[in-house]
Amino acid sequence: MRYTYRYKTNQDYWSERWMNLPVDSEMSNELIYPLKNSISTVKEDKKGKILEAGCGNGRVLRYFHNKGYNIHGIDFIQNAIDKLKKADESLLVSTQSILNTDFKDKEFKYILAFGLYHNFRKDLTPALNETSRILRKEGVLLASFRADNLQNLILDEVTKKRQYLKDNKGEKHFHKANFTLKDLNLLFSKSNFKIISINREFNMPFLFKFKIFRHTNQKSFNEKSGRNEGYKLNFFGNLIFKFLKFLFPTQFCSLYIVTAKLKE
Repeated sequence: MRYTYRYKTNQDYWSERWMNLPVDSEMSNELIYPLKNSISTVKEDKKGKILEAGCGNGRVLRYFHNKGYNIHGIDFIQNAIDKLKKADESLLVSTQSILNTDFKDKEFKYILAFGLYHNFRKDLTPALNETSRILRKEGVLLASFRADNLQNLILDEVTKKRQYLKDNKGEKHFHKANFTLKDLNLLFSKSNFKIISINREFNMPFLFKFKIFRHTNQKSFNEKSGRNEGYKLNFFGNLIFKFLKFLFPTQFCSLYIVTAKLKE
């Protein structure tokens, strides 16, 4: 497992990020992460109660809400929840941490957690214990974990060069954990969950960091557009990245998507 660091605390980082971004519209591209993964898990089950843990700016939450699903969103960043409530008062959202929620035991049939657990350093047991407490016996956890591989190492090195790693006090702060397949299997073996599947997934290809490889419509970086439509490469960017993925599939994915259920 590899850790990455930034110049501010996780809470400050996410608070600033969600404050600076407009609230997401419902995600429109059903063929990309994380919407395609959510749809394949929840399917047409509009009666099954869904929790999106770490809903952020609401792109997945608003998709399911607007289509009549019973979905609740939580995030530990207050301004993210405030902005979602302001955008749509009918959204079921609250400021909570997955470490300790106020939900009843076995309240949810589906729990979606994209980019959530890798924000916890070292021991993820409390977060997974709370997740298992509020999940129904027949329920499903769908969670993404940042991959510990060459793709993300390159992204981290590019990020370091574009911003200060340390704050004014010369300190660096934990940002994310990066997981290998071995790390994930070990983590879940010690939890109340059993893994059903682990799949490789792609969010932002490292080539997208270089303007020359971006799709014409995304030459000027727009995170709101990227979050909604996906981070698209041009013909040459796609060709190169497909070649790398074919040769080194575990080294050129962004995330591992874990589907898990409670142990018998």
